[in-house]
Amino acid sequence: MRRVSALTSATLAAIGAIHVAWGRGSTVPFASREELADAVIGSRAVPPPGACFAVAAALFAASALVSDVPIGPRRTRRVGRRIVGGVLATRGILCLLGRTDALSPGSTSPRFRRLDRQFYSPLCLALALGSQARTS
Repeated sequence: MRRVSALTSATLAAIGAIHVAWGRGSTVPFASREELADAVIGSRAVPPPGACFAVAAALFAASALVSDVPIGPRRTRRVGRRIVGGVLATRGILCLLGRTDALSPGSTSPRFRRLDRQFYSPLCLALALGSQARTS
């Protein structure tokens, strides 16, 4: 279980780091901001830096909770991990139901919807499961 938690935590932190890079203007791994917006957001514009940094902060906090960094009472960390799992599971399930737009209005690009079903949703569901590895 510790390996699952470590891998989940590292993945959340890596995704957080990518969001920091996007907030700083990078388009990694895409060639342009338009391509990034189409593939990752499903719209024509990349969110402003503050939004990218806010998502990054949430991902870093989720990473710390999953790795059980000793901040706050153990019970609070356990509840936090359950919230992380719930948020990720909700995101993954809504996509599978074709309702990603309920969480992200305007995410209508066909490319985004395809990538969402093939990659983003399964990743969210896997991370949701991984985030719960320590909750027992």
